[in-house]
Amino acid sequence: MNAVIKSPLLRQDFAASLVVFLVALPLCVGVAVASGVPAELGLVTGIVGGIVAGLMPGSSLQVSGPAAGLTVLVFEAVRQFGLAALGVIVLAAGLLQLLMGALKLGRWFRAISVSVVEGMLAGIGLVIIAGQLYAAAGLKAPASGIDKIAGLPEALVRAVGSTEALASLGVGGATIAVIVLWKRMPKRAQAVPGALAAVLVATLASLAFALPVATVEVQGLLGAIQPPGADAFGRLAEPAIFGTILAFALIASAESLFSAAAVDRLHDGPRTEYDKELMAQGAGNTVCGLLGALPMTAVIVRSSANVQAGAKTKASRVLHGVWLLLFAALLPSVLELIPLPALAGILVHAGWKLIPFRQVVLLWTAYRGEALILVVTAVAIVAVNMFEGVLIGLALSVAKTAWQASHVKLEVIDKGAGPVQAYLSGNATFLRLPKILDSLEALPQNRPVELDLSGLHHVDHACRTALENWAERHSADDTEPVRVTAP
Repeated sequence: MNAVIKSPLLRQDFAASLVVFLVALPLCVGVAVASGVPAELGLVTGIVGGIVAGLMPGSSLQVSGPAAGLTVLVFEAVRQFGLAALGVIVLAAGLLQLLMGALKLGRWFRAISVSVVEGMLAGIGLVIIAGQLYAAAGLKAPASGIDKIAGLPEALVRAVGSTEALASLGVGGATIAVIVLWKRMPKRAQAVPGALAAVLVATLASLAFALPVATVEVQGLLGAIQPPGADAFGRLAEPAIFGTILAFALIASAESLFSAAAVDRLHDGPRTEYDKELMAQGAGNTVCGLLGALPMTAVIVRSSANVQAGAKTKASRVLHGVWLLLFAALLPSVLELIPLPALAGILVHAGWKLIPFRQVVLLWTAYRGEALILVVTAVAIVAVNMFEGVLIGLALSVAKTAWQASHVKLEVIDKGAGPVQAYLSGNATFLRLPKILDSLEALPQNRPVELDLSGLHHVDHACRTALENWAERHSADDTEPVRVTAP
C-alpha cells in the first residue's frame, strides 16, 4: 500500500525537480556573473541549496540557491575584500544563522516591517537593473548605485557609437522580450521555463550570426572552488568585515523566511518551521562558505515553480541539486556558449520583478506612512548601500510605530467657575511632550487646575518629570496648587 502511495509522489517530485533545475540553471549562472565571481560558483551554491539545505527540516517545498537579491551585496563585498574573502564572509554568516536558529529567533523575522522588506527588494531591483544595463551593452558599470543611474545617459551615447555594444544590447533586449512573451506561448512550450528559453534563443542567435558579444568564462567546477585559506581568515581582523557578515546573515535570513511564508500560501502541505528553516539556511551557507561559493537564500521564483510543477515532498528540491551537480560536472563547456548580455537580460527582468509597483500604489492609498518607508528604504539603498539603507528603513519603521503608539489625548473642561479640569489619556511619551506642554501652558494662570492622569496607560520618565515641573510652575502664582490625580 505504501509503495502505491509513494510511487505517484516520487513521479511528481521527479518531474518537478526537472522543472526547477531548468529554472535554476540560468539564474545560478546569471547571479554569479552579476556578482563578479566565476559562473561555476553560482552552480555550486545551487547544488548546496538543493542537496544540503534540501535534506534538512524546515520548509518542505521551498528551494534555495543564489539569489538576485544578494547580488549587490556580494558584488560590493568582493570589490572591497576580494574573492578569496567571500568564503569567510559566507561561512561566518552561515554560523550566525545557525546560532540564531538554535536560539529560536527565526519566528522574530516575521516581525520585520513588510514595507522595509519590500523597500529593500525595490532598492536592490533598481541597482540590479542599472548595473546590468551596462553589462548588456558590454560596458563596465560604475561602483555606486547613484553613479550607475546617473551614468546611464552617457553609457547610452557610448553604446550607440559602437557596433559591438549595439549587438550586445540587441541580445540583451531580445532576451528580455523572449522572457516576457514566453507566457503567451502554448502550454506545451511553456514546459520549458522562459529564462532558459531566452538563453537558448540568444545563444543560438549569437552562434548563427557570429555576433561580437562576450560569453561566459569557464574554469571548470574544481578550478572555481577555492576554499578560504589563512590569508582570507586573516581579513577577520578588519572591523569593517563584520558589518558585511551581519548584513549577509540578516538579509539572507529575512529573504528566506519571507519566501517561506509566501510559499506556505501556495500549497496545503506541512507549514514551515521557521527556526528549523533558519538552521537549514545556516547549514547551507556554512558549506557554501567552506567551498568559497556565493551565499544562498530561499528563492521565491524557484520555490513557486516547484509548487506549481506538482512537487509534494522535499525530494524535488534535492533532485534539482543533483541535476545541477551532474550538469556542472559533465557539461561545463556548454556555459562557454552563453552570451553575457543574455544573462544581463535575465537579471534586468529579475530586478524589475523585485520592484513592488502594485504594493506601493496600495500602500499609498491606505497607509501612506508605510509607503513612505518603502520608498525611503529603496532610495537609501541606491544612494548609500544595501546594509545602511535597510537600517535606515528599520529606524523609520520603529520611529513611526513609536509615534503611533504614543497617542495621547488631552481634554479640558472649563465651566467658567471653579477649577479647570484637564484629563490626559493614552500613552504619554517624550514624542508627544511638546504638544502636551503647549496645551497645559495655555490654561489660565489665575484659576486652579485639576490634572487627572488616571486615563494614562503609560507615562515615561521624561513626560512624568515635565508634568511635575509644569505643576510646580503653575502653582507658583497666587492660585491654589495644581491637584494631580496619579495614573
